[in-house]
Amino acid sequence: MRILTLLSLFVSTLIQAEDKAGSWPVKRLQTEVPEHRVLDDSGPIHSTIYSGEPIAGKPTEVFAFYASPKTLGNFKKGETVPGIVLIHGGGGTAFSDWVWMWAKRGYAAIAMDLSGRRPPGPRFGDDGEKISDFAHKREQRVRLEKAGLNHTHKEKFDSIGGTIDDDWPYHTVCNVMKAHTLLRSFSEVDTDRTAVTGISWGGYSTCLVASIDDRFKAAVPVYGCGFLHEGESVQKPSIDALGERRGAWVKAYDPGSHLGKCKVPTFWVNGTHDVHYVLDSYHKSYSQVLGPKSWRIEPRMRHSHGAGWEPKEIGLYIDSILMGAVPLPIVGEIMVKNGKATAAVSSETAIEKVELHYTEDSGKRSERKWKMIPGMIVDGNAIAEGLPKTANTFVMTITDERDAMVTSSVGFQ
Repeated sequence: MRILTLLSLFVSTLIQAEDKAGSWPVKRLQTEVPEHRVLDDSGPIHSTIYSGEPIAGKPTEVFAFYASPKTLGNFKKGETVPGIVLIHGGGGTAFSDWVWMWAKRGYAAIAMDLSGRRPPGPRFGDDGEKISDFAHKREQRVRLEKAGLNHTHKEKFDSIGGTIDDDWPYHTVCNVMKAHTLLRSFSEVDTDRTAVTGISWGGYSTCLVASIDDRFKAAVPVYGCGFLHEGESVQKPSIDALGERRGAWVKAYDPGSHLGKCKVPTFWVNGTHDVHYVLDSYHKSYSQVLGPKSWRIEPRMRHSHGAGWEPKEIGLYIDSILMGAVPLPIVGEIMVKNGKATAAVSSETAIEKVELHYTEDSGKRSERKWKMIPGMIVDGNAIAEGLPKTANTFVMTITDERDAMVTSSVGFQ
């Protein structure tokens, strides 16, 4: 009896040592398929509940939408398809429109709600096509009986210190990894071909998850990044307000503290004027990643869920890795000499347009005016001339025959 008691204490100590701020029980999350049940599989998009990470020893549940070529009726017996995990941003939920989009593309897609809620079920027209509903009212979302944490600033920031039970970033990574493990357990999913993408806070979470869960073969953080405690990010005041706990939050939950472990191929999607995830922090986050990486920085890209999953390049990028499709052009570092900007370009598709975008303004990045100089491809290099010495930030956009745009690294001077 004494031996069993000591063994129990030992196991408990190990769990406590593992489940702490900035550290996740990776092995458990990757190997234990969460308990789950289907709430509704009457249509092509299934409503599912799976077990979330416990809070103070009490069970929680997570709602998710799931769709795949199999649920859509476009599946051959014995075949497998790639999978993708979709992470919503602040104010978001599991979006049925999102899983529908990816399932029609040929993927098994799962999108979970990370605020303990269940959104309205999907609706379809007489033609079988989905009726778009991602802009539904938040009041239509129902709080689960065994809901996990809400996703306000209180849970995201103020919870740091003490236990991890009230730390939203900790539970979000756990519950996303559980969704990934659940997805991989389905017979129609090829476990060697899975990806993750997230928007805004979901992009932030994508950065964390891609740094921690090495099973993914591709990751696309949209807007979200690390180094939120620096620069002009709207998140910085909330982090600064933590006072003596500020350093603990940064170490535990800022993606900048974890991206140096990321070996998953990543595609970074953002805009030049984003208020939430500012270009400086984005560039710094990108620079930390060890794996293959590329950019898509769109001049004045809008910030929303719809705008975040709209770029065709996200699908093309993931297709190229998980389906062997034609890849996006690869663009090297931007180099400037005597006002001439150059970046090496390697592409299997014809390049239709090159542009150099830059700003000479100071002040808030979200308020700066940018200008454009047309460029061209010469001997495998994107070239644009006439960059003023007064330009302080610049980037080259390269658009191919598919109207797919990628960019060089961001330059600062």
